[in-house]
Amino acid sequence: MKAETILALWKRPMGHGPSLPKFLLGAYMLLAIVAPLIALQNPYDPLQIYGWEASSPPGTVGTGGFMYLLGTDGLGRDIASTILYGLRISLVVSITSTAIGALVGLTAGVSAAYFGKWVDVVIMRVVDLQLSLPTILVALIAIVTLGPGIDRIILALIIVQWATYARIARGVALSEINKPYLDAARLLRLPISRIIFRHLLPNSIAPAITLIPIELGHAVALEATLSFLGLGVPIDKPSLGSAVANGFQYLLTGQYWISLFPGLALFGLIASINFVGEDIRRRLDPRSRSI
Repeated sequence: MKAETILALWKRPMGHGPSLPKFLLGAYMLLAIVAPLIALQNPYDPLQIYGWEASSPPGTVGTGGFMYLLGTDGLGRDIASTILYGLRISLVVSITSTAIGALVGLTAGVSAAYFGKWVDVVIMRVVDLQLSLPTILVALIAIVTLGPGIDRIILALIIVQWATYARIARGVALSEINKPYLDAARLLRLPISRIIFRHLLPNSIAPAITLIPIELGHAVALEATLSFLGLGVPIDKPSLGSAVANGFQYLLTGQYWISLFPGLALFGLIASINFVGEDIRRRLDPRSRSI
């Protein structure tokens, strides 16, 4: 296939047939779902690992006649199986943290706009403080404070992401505060929770929706970075970031495949999410359709 054809498939807009990023992202999600069914082994089950087959190059036929298509790492774990199981953790952590982070941020931003006064001041000063710091620094502080564990890295990523949603939601909600439908809701003495969640929030989330796919890609990259540094997903759980880190020490000995293939899988996942997210943003944002 010519390079021009590949580029055309990659850039094909949503709504005009399948594009390469959508196909790739769909393939990643499918592989993550069926990983236990197609993987040669559970790479984090000691009973399924053969230590004498450690650092086997791609294409090696191991015990039982199975071929290690992408080779094995320094502990004898099948690289392909590690990638499949790592996809599950990376996607679950990222999707969960992005969804909860968006909900928390949108609620905080709308509440700041609705209540105003000291509530607005407190929430927005926290938002300003967090957004003034590098994202990786906030994540490192959060994960060091919370400690290791999948649930804790999800919480750390929520802490990283909520502030961006809060600022966007507050800006939109401020323009909705004095509209007739909210005046009518207040005159009817509806509960504040109902006014916020049933009326104000649904009318303030449209700009934030376009941000969610982009933030999902950022969450995948940040989780991988923390896991690479040994501060993310525990070493007894699969992750693309920790899989790359496991082979880093072997690069100088020529065992490139231990880090290369998980790194390529991670790059493809982040790239496909970002391109699909950009397509979604362009469809939902009228100002970008003509660009």
